[in-house]
Amino acid sequence: MRTAKPLLPSLRERKRYLVFEVLSDSRIADFGAVAGAITDASRTLYGELGLAKQGLWLLKEAWDGERQRGILRVNRSHVDEAKLALAAIRRVGKGEAAVRSLGVSGILKKARERFLAA
Repeated sequence: MRTAKPLLPSLRERKRYLVFEVLSDSRIADFGAVAGAITDASRTLYGELGLAKQGLWLLKEAWDGERQRGILRVNRSHVDEAKLALAAIRRVGKGEAAVRSLGVSGILKKARERFLAA
């Protein structure tokens, strides 16, 4: 059985890493609630096709439950749409919350160093 050839670098999706922070009165320990809120907000604003084009991917290992910060991977041409979806969030889980963008980086390591460590 033959394996598929890997994509050339020029054909791969270029991505950016968007660091976000959840602002709420109580701690949100459940990463799934945050991921669901972000996905639902993006789906509501842009539909299934828009969500697929954004290529949203929440990095579970980058979620800091203590400081309520995380990293979202997104297609580079849809960064502004992802920021708008974050700004549209009003509830995470059962409590009221707001989500704000802290910054964008092209490299995951730099995103962690600059925004999660600060």
